[in-house]
Amino acid sequence: MTLESKATHPRGAVVAITSGKGGVGKTSLTVNLAAALARLGHQVGILDADLGLGNIDVMLGLTPGAHVGDVLGGDVPLESVMVDGPGGIRVVPAASGVPGLTALTPLQWTRLADAVQTLRASLDFLLVDTSPGVTDNVLDLAALADRVIVVTSYEPTAIVDAYAMVKLLRAGDAGCEIGVVVNAARDAGEGQLVFRQLDAAAQRFLGRGIRYDGFIARDENLSDAVLDQRPLVSHLPESPASRCFRVLALRVATWSSRGPTHSAARPVAPPPIDLEHVEAPRCA
Repeated sequence: MTLESKATHPRGAVVAITSGKGGVGKTSLTVNLAAALARLGHQVGILDADLGLGNIDVMLGLTPGAHVGDVLGGDVPLESVMVDGPGGIRVVPAASGVPGLTALTPLQWTRLADAVQTLRASLDFLLVDTSPGVTDNVLDLAALADRVIVVTSYEPTAIVDAYAMVKLLRAGDAGCEIGVVVNAARDAGEGQLVFRQLDAAAQRFLGRGIRYDGFIARDENLSDAVLDQRPLVSHLPESPASRCFRVLALRVATWSSRGPTHSAARPVAPPPIDLEHVEAPRCA
């Protein structure tokens, strides 16, 4: 059965993985979450939606002959762009250095939205790796997803930009299911501290909190895995970060395309946090 013939039958959950700030490990998280889900027996795909500067294919050691930009231009069908990654992950690679894809035309956007629906029909999970930042492309892609994971780190700039992303996502869809993963955390306590800051600000200024999806431990082995162009969960499955990726995958595996199916445990109520200096000048 072709992808097109399945496209009228939605199946898998679409999870947008985004960040307010670049350099927080969003793409590495996408790759390793996909690999961990595949190891659980799920059919997983990745849409590299960093349309002008994609690198999912590079991180997985793939050499695609075409990219999603060719699909958006109407030049090739979606099936001819998809390539097989490790563990059976289906990858739709993005272009690199194509400025025309940073701002989509209405026709290109329609084709991209159609591609998301077509892909989900043949998968259990479609992970959409967005570009960093708060562009229209990112926000529109997030609106297509069932869930959004905002990746951040302990750095103050990353926390501020993650909050800005949450605020814009809430402005576009007040009921959007938004979770946070704290990357490169020294321990679970540091991950929860970052989450508490973001959740307290969201509760106070946006009227609704966010979900804690966990943390990924700081792990020097991640750099080696990137150099080897393979997921860390396959390269060193017992490394600290790999264990965290597996925990995240187990959590994501309970999600469906029909909205929340579980209530994730949250840390204890956060202490008062002064983020008015963030909300007023930066995120108003």
